Amino acid sequence: MALKAKPTLARRITRGLRFRLTVIYVALFAVILTGVGLFFRGVLDSIQNDQVSALLDEEWAALRAYLKIQRQKNGTLKHVWAFDHEDPEAAMIVERLRRVCLIADSNGTVMEASADYASLGVEQPEEIRGLIAANRVSLSIRPDERGTPYMIRSGVIVDEKKPFFVALGKSLAENQDVLKQFTTYYFSLLPVLILGCCLVGWFASKRALSPVTELAEKTDAISGTSLSLRIPLRGAGDEIDHLISTYNNMVERLEQSFNQTRQFSTDVSHELRTPLTVVRGQLEVALMTANTTDQYRDAIVTALQDVERLSNTVRALLHLSQAESGQLTLQRTEFNLSELAADLSEQFQLLADNERLTLETNLPKNCPISADRVQMERLISNLLSNAVKYTPAGGRILLSAHRIGDEVELLVEDTGQGIPADALPHIFDRFYRVPGQHVDPEKGLGLGLSFVAWIVRAHDGTIDVESTQGVGTRFRIRLPASVPETRAELKETYGVGD
Repeated sequence: MALKAKPTLARRITRGLRFRLTVIYVALFAVILTGVGLFFRGVLDSIQNDQVSALLDEEWAALRAYLKIQRQKNGTLKHVWAFDHEDPEAAMIVERLRRVCLIADSNGTVMEASADYASLGVEQPEEIRGLIAANRVSLSIRPDERGTPYMIRSGVIVDEKKPFFVALGKSLAENQDVLKQFTTYYFSLLPVLILGCCLVGWFASKRALSPVTELAEKTDAISGTSLSLRIPLRGAGDEIDHLISTYNNMVERLEQSFNQTRQFSTDVSHELRTPLTVVRGQLEVALMTANTTDQYRDAIVTALQDVERLSNTVRALLHLSQAESGQLTLQRTEFNLSELAADLSEQFQLLADNERLTLETNLPKNCPISADRVQMERLISNLLSNAVKYTPAGGRILLSAHRIGDEVELLVEDTGQGIPADALPHIFDRFYRVPGQHVDPEKGLGLGLSFVAWIVRAHDGTIDVESTQGVGTRFRIRLPASVPETRAELKETYGVGD
């Protein structure tokens, strides 16, 4: 069988969650930074174009002041630039206006076209006529022969009652230079920013994953012998705290399962050791000393009785372990608890009579409850059995039930020998027997009250015990009630008026 090669350091790093988080972080920021750069480049381009458009509006107003259309003696129209030639500022303005300029009459005939405008491509006569007919101001961007973009503002002016097409242009070369510089500087700096984001992301992901790493280290320290360890919450209330809480709950469930398994093993070894030794001793003695068939038969009968008690013990332990581990589910049904309690009291009446005990009941006509009937039968039977077992002759046992709010209260009282105060916290433990109360082992395994406690918990109820030595014991059980459906039923059951 070939050994699997260990992954290299580079492979371990690239497969790690920290590396993947860093890559996602860097990729996200690279996309964001690229988007931001393109956005501001577009904003800068738009601002520059707006500035050029505003400048063309100003030059258009100046053109209207300096450009004049005059009618010649022969009736033809001619345009002239009217300005004081001695005024250098006016001369400079007119020169700037004529640098990228086109003037055409209503027939589409070009009256003046500067060399720079010609390099952009002069409109055809039919196109000019269409623009004059549309009579609207338009802005467009066109490149010259060298690819330099120009913004062109075109429109119609009316002079001598004739429309003329005029277009002014402005070079966008400086704007393109500014955009090019911005793009060069920003996207040259972008790799440095991404590298910085990479470093920040690497260390930020390490810090973000440190609770997970700590959780893994603490988890590694937990074993079957240290399931009681819990990882403290960080108090951040985030996903890591939720993970820690979920993990602690899981370990708690595992600890309960381990404890139940350990308890079962301990109980079995403790409870079965002595009976098995007794059975073995009886058979060995019979093997060495018995001489007749009757002697062998008596030995075998005694051994079988002990084996039967062992079987009952193992069966009860398995049943209790299944119940406490959640393998035994409740089969809830609606039934009358009073009817069940009355039937069980009749069954125990003969046993009580044999022990010279008085068994009484105080049950309402109808006491509806939603519960597992089999388990409730076991609960009442165990409590009555204990009451009969620990109550001396001439004593009294009372089984009663009644409704308290949304609960049904079940009481089992006796005038028996009572339970010492120091023993009360342990009476629901497995195999616990109150010291000093000598009871025939055949009459009980010490598991009855453990079953009672589980049944009450499984039904979301509570159980309390009150006991005084020499006076008696009272078991008080409260379970959720099944609410009657009609008011008439309430009146019949509990005497509630209209």
